[in-house]
Amino acid sequence: MATPMTASQLVKALRDEGVDVQEYRSWRTHNRNHKGAWGPVHGIVIHHTAGVNSLALCYDGMAGLPGPLCHTHLSKAGLATMVGNGRANHAGSFPSNAFNAMLRESSTHPRPSGPESVDANARTYGIEIENLGNGKDFYPTRQYDAAVRWAAAICRFHGWTADSVIGHREGTTRKIDPKGPVGSEDGPDFDMDQFRKDVAARLKLEEAPKPTTPSKPSKPSKPAKPATPAKPTVDLSRLVAAARRDPGLKQGGTTHPADVKLVEAALKAERLLPAAYAKDGSFGSLTRTAYAAWQRRCGYTGSAADGIPGRASLEKLGVKHDFKVKA
Repeated sequence: MATPMTASQLVKALRDEGVDVQEYRSWRTHNRNHKGAWGPVHGIVIHHTAGVNSLALCYDGMAGLPGPLCHTHLSKAGLATMVGNGRANHAGSFPSNAFNAMLRESSTHPRPSGPESVDANARTYGIEIENLGNGKDFYPTRQYDAAVRWAAAICRFHGWTADSVIGHREGTTRKIDPKGPVGSEDGPDFDMDQFRKDVAARLKLEEAPKPTTPSKPSKPSKPAKPATPAKPTVDLSRLVAAARRDPGLKQGGTTHPADVKLVEAALKAERLLPAAYAKDGSFGSLTRTAYAAWQRRCGYTGSAADGIPGRASLEKLGVKHDFKVKA
């Protein structure tokens, strides 16, 4: 088991993984720690809200079940809003067979059975994904992708495998979540085995921390060179936000145009984006398609080439086209 992440560590890990993060009210000190221990942790539980407009509910809770009801609320648009930091009323009690499979990172997760004696609220992180839970309301692709990135970020920080992630229904017989089609109304059901495969694939991708290299012996100092102009900087978190929001805005709508224009110019130079769309500062569908082509050029496939910028692919583009990346 591990020491829980601090609020700052959690936000940084999520943003480094490409999650669009928003902080809500006093979430950094909002918890149920006075009712019991928080940590050590080893597990992530995936929930659906079983309702709409659930952000305030996830923060405040309800009669008989005070908030926070999770650590993160995930909107249909893929916006991750932080609502709690510490013990949260999200999982309840688990039987030992379900909890131990998660703890041991077993490749199989048995149907929960037996007395529910393990305090899962003290040991697991929880996310509430906005969905009616009626089996018909679907999880948009960008929402599902954000959930995968959210889980992968926590696993990456702690060094866990994807088998540390379970659905609430896998931890207790009292729940059915997450439930519903993925991608569209007629998409496949939310399958936790597939979700874990997607998290595992994500953990192998470009945002993995880079190993540090030993420092080289110092060399005799040389005469100072004339100062060179500072390179422009692209903020990764802003670019990710633009890539998620701009395609849904009115034609030409922008979120962070200054950052996007630098990337558009680079994609134009790579002959991936037509010149007519390379100066508008909107990370619309054409720009996202162009960036996906750049990711494929870098060797990524599948969900790793979805047009949502990641740190490594963006840094490669910056090296070629003379801009820096702020992670």
